[in-house]
Amino acid sequence: MPDTAFTRLDTERLTIRRFRSDDLDSFVAYRADPDVARFQSWENFTRADGAAFIAEMLRQHPDTPGEWFQFAIELKSTGKMIGDCALHVFADRRTEAEIGFSLASAYQGNGYAREALAGLLDYAFSVLKKSRIEALTDARNAKSIAVLERLGFMRDAAMREPVEYKGEICSEFLYLLTRDSWRAGS
Repeated sequence: MPDTAFTRLDTERLTIRRFRSDDLDSFVAYRADPDVARFQSWENFTRADGAAFIAEMLRQHPDTPGEWFQFAIELKSTGKMIGDCALHVFADRRTEAEIGFSLASAYQGNGYAREALAGLLDYAFSVLKKSRIEALTDARNAKSIAVLERLGFMRDAAMREPVEYKGEICSEFLYLLTRDSWRAGS
């Protein structure tokens, strides 16, 4: 059931909230950065892409089965949007979801991704009552792997077939976290 009342989550240094129209410039700036886009699904992100994306997020709600919902990550000390994180509730497994995240290059390496995802995981497990969360990452994305492992995600041991991604053959890792594991580790 979509969480139509959702507005924001607060962590120590961050606000995880709905996107707003005034996020467009910050959003497009980091999404257009090739270093940020390297392991993401988009390329050549434009202002038009950003405007369409934000318009779609203004219509969406968290916990809608089969849909991704992106949350803006805002730095409390400045009010600046520095990235986003996402939750995708599986249409066929509604007590399970997948997460994703992107952070502007200038804000990477400060623990913001871990903090934002910890807030999102608390919300997903406690409020939305999810039993398991997955994350899929490129095997070359050491930064994302480190964030997921610090949060207690365990890599699925099953080997995945290599995939072609942005013209390169690569491997992907599937990471899993259950509600019980999250509660035991937090």
